[in-house]
Amino acid sequence: PVRMVVPFTPGSATDVIARMIAPQLAERFGQQVVVDNRPSAGGTVAGGIVAGAPPDGHTLLLASSVFAGSAALYPKLPYDTLRDFTGVTQIGSTPMVIGTAPASGIKSVRELIALAQQKPGQVNFGSSGIGSGTHVGGELFKMTAGIDVIHVPYKGTAPSVIAVLSGEAHLTYSSIPTALPYIRAGRLRALGVTTAKRWPSLPNLPAIAESLPGYDSGTYYGMFFPKGTPQAIITRLNSEVNRILQDGSIKNTLEAQGMAPSSGPPAKFAERVKKEYDDWARVVKAAGLKVE
Repeated sequence: PVRMVVPFTPGSATDVIARMIAPQLAERFGQQVVVDNRPSAGGTVAGGIVAGAPPDGHTLLLASSVFAGSAALYPKLPYDTLRDFTGVTQIGSTPMVIGTAPASGIKSVRELIALAQQKPGQVNFGSSGIGSGTHVGGELFKMTAGIDVIHVPYKGTAPSVIAVLSGEAHLTYSSIPTALPYIRAGRLRALGVTTAKRWPSLPNLPAIAESLPGYDSGTYYGMFFPKGTPQAIITRLNSEVNRILQDGSIKNTLEAQGMAPSSGPPAKFAERVKKEYDDWARVVKAAGLKVE
């Protein structure tokens, strides 16, 4: 079987994509593709598993942009992010969303910023864990708005949403695929998407940048093999994933969950990974973040 290692919990956006892609690949390859969730340390545990696996095409990593940024947060990684992996393809991208419970009374990003200014250090936001994309995106929001909001890490995006619904946390900085069912059910109030402009599949939800000019933070998802994987295997997986993303039902399902399918050659994906690597380094340094 092919082992698809996912750095986050079941129900997370990365997991949703993996479980959508895995059966399609299994059918095309004629062999089992197993999704293996290994959530911990901002994805570095999963990264270490894949970096140390034989480069024979039987172990791959399906990760979000947090994978590229982990080097800025973790000083002693068991691998070199840019050297020890080969990018296969980007699968899709999505903004994140800031959400709160309707009972909080917060109805907009402007109201949130005003409340945080009135009560510094008394408002908290939940993320999917220390060093996660939702954590760093939330820190960027704090920096851009100039507010003091307390970060509360959870063991995945879904638990951070549940914490808001239960009243344990004030806000969740969440991936759209995880938050969307609660938003549609009216249980979670979305204040804005994190991309610079409104997201096509959620046109009525404002971009945070409309209230906080200059703010822009999104997430991409992609596949990696260990370094040394034969080019023929990389090319084959890239080709098959690109074909899967062109399938109407898969494309519609991803878009319905707030994702924009996006594929392309490995070289293009490598450029995106390098950019994210550099961008995270700047935010982490400016915010003084560090994970031991």
